[in-house]
Amino acid sequence: MEVVYRCCCGIDVHKKIIVACLNNGGEQSLRGFGTTTSEIKTLANWLTESGCEMIAMESTGVFWKPLYNLFELMDLDTIVVNAAHMKALPGRKTDVKDAEWIADLLRHGLLRASYIPSREQRELREITRYRKSLTEERSRETNRLQKILEGANIKLDSVVKDINGKSARKLLERIIDDDIPASEEEVSKMVHGRLRSKLAHRPCRCRQVPWWYSPSPPAGRASATAAPWL
Repeated sequence: MEVVYRCCCGIDVHKKIIVACLNNGGEQSLRGFGTTTSEIKTLANWLTESGCEMIAMESTGVFWKPLYNLFELMDLDTIVVNAAHMKALPGRKTDVKDAEWIADLLRHGLLRASYIPSREQRELREITRYRKSLTEERSRETNRLQKILEGANIKLDSVVKDINGKSARKLLERIIDDDIPASEEEVSKMVHGRLRSKLAHRPCRCRQVPWWYSPSPPAGRASATAAPWL
């Protein structure tokens, strides 16, 4: 089988240990390292001194990221391989360790590298995903607050658009501090911006109670049919 890399390394990454197999001209050298930064630098220096041309490792969880970042800073060519792709390749024996198997496949060019964005793109992805998670968490808290207000029959969202706004928060603080309903003058002092003018020019929405809601029919309104209040 054709040899693509004369000297290459296969790495099996775990949470607490890193197993590296250096294949140099068909001769394999197996070593173990820790997962701390100093241990990873020791591994990188060993590969550099050995003249390693290419490094391959599985994309195991997030454990591969520290190695890839340090190897990238030290100008070591590294590829990350999907574990499912390696398992689909025939010829693996059960007594062969993962690092040795990765190194052997890499030496003959049988591994397909996964796409890894540049460092700038990875950092931007991390920031964007973190911002998205914070936005989603804020929306969940807002919905939870709205549910509590509806359960207490506080129709705050019928008056303000944003229940997390400055005016809404002052009204909520007033409700929490004092159970006595606030007067219109007090409410107008707590609200801000267009909401204050909206409340000041709000027309009276009180509708006159129909006569048939009265406990007794008014004079001249008696009906031959049964009265609704009976």
